Amino acid sequence: QNLYYAARQFDGRRVDYAALLDAAVRGRQLAKAVAYVVEATGNEGPFFALLNHLGIETRVKQLQRFADGNMKGNWDVGLAVDAIRYSISERLDIVSLVSGDGDFVELVEYLKGRGQRVEVLAFRKATSGALIEAADSYLDLGGGHGRFLLRSRPALPNGPPRPK
Repeated sequence: QNLYYAARQFDGRRVDYAALLDAAVRGRQLAKAVAYVVEATGNEGPFFALLNHLGIETRVKQLQRFADGNMKGNWDVGLAVDAIRYSISERLDIVSLVSGDGDFVELVEYLKGRGQRVEVLAFRKATSGALIEAADSYLDLGGGHGRFLLRSRPALPNGPPRPK
């Protein structure tokens, strides 16, 4: 969902998740694709279905609402633990992290210390410079003439759209 909010900075556009997955895999063998999402309104079903249709496993957390009005729906620890777990159990050569969050610098350094290559894909406007520096490679999702952005809401008459 962080990608959703970052993409809105580009004239209200949305992420093309099929193109994003293709760019992350780049013809290599995909071991696992996981999206860390927060259910806030109960209306996210079509979005989650689209991700699942593309072969992206969704890990869902409910938005926490506190008595003082604050809300929290953070997956940082869950993502980091899973990345470490998958990198060991799946014996991954490459981990593609689709996030610009500088909190993941230590995760990137840990994975690289284990001999894994770490690629970061994110929108430059919402990406930590330290994360870019820590990664082996970086792909700006906002560059490339909107390759990863959709203009209009995809129709979902009979389920999510098919991947290209």
